[in-house]
Amino acid sequence: MLQFKIKKNIIKYKNFMNNYYINIYNNLVNFSRNKDIYSLFTKKDNFSDRLLILMFHFAFFLINFKNSQKKEEMQDIYDFFFRQLELSIREIGYGDASINKKMKVYINIFHSLMIKVEKWNNLEIMEKNNLIKSFINTDKNMIKLAEYFDNYIKFLSNNSFNLFIKSVIKTKI
Repeated sequence: MLQFKIKKNIIKYKNFMNNYYINIYNNLVNFSRNKDIYSLFTKKDNFSDRLLILMFHFAFFLINFKNSQKKEEMQDIYDFFFRQLELSIREIGYGDASINKKMKVYINIFHSLMIKVEKWNNLEIMEKNNLIKSFINTDKNMIKLAEYFDNYIKFLSNNSFNLFIKSVIKTKI
């Protein structure tokens, strides 16, 4: 009987944590769906552009909250994020073999992005512009997008981690 209660409590905890993390993921997706962002560099948004913008949001999120949250919790959020991303790719219709290849590429891109945006606050606006352009293939000036991410970082630093876990945020940056 005790084992049953323990298993039941573990299941409840996992469901709670999934709801907890899904709100973070949905908030990041919500921010990355801002149509104004895409008008800065493309006429239409596509999956790869959305994914890159989502990764930028996630990278800044992790950097902002890494010191205020437990390392294990941030790792769980990272794992959950990429599981959700994998599910999204499956929904598009990719097969198992191509999903594994794509996930490796996406994770490598994300790690490269994390290394570069870790120094974001020390960069001048043109360096931020060039950083974004190194990930998003465009001839357009990305200064407005850099300014958007500066505002996003301010938003993150002015709000608590709990804001992201309670529900989906209804705000524009």
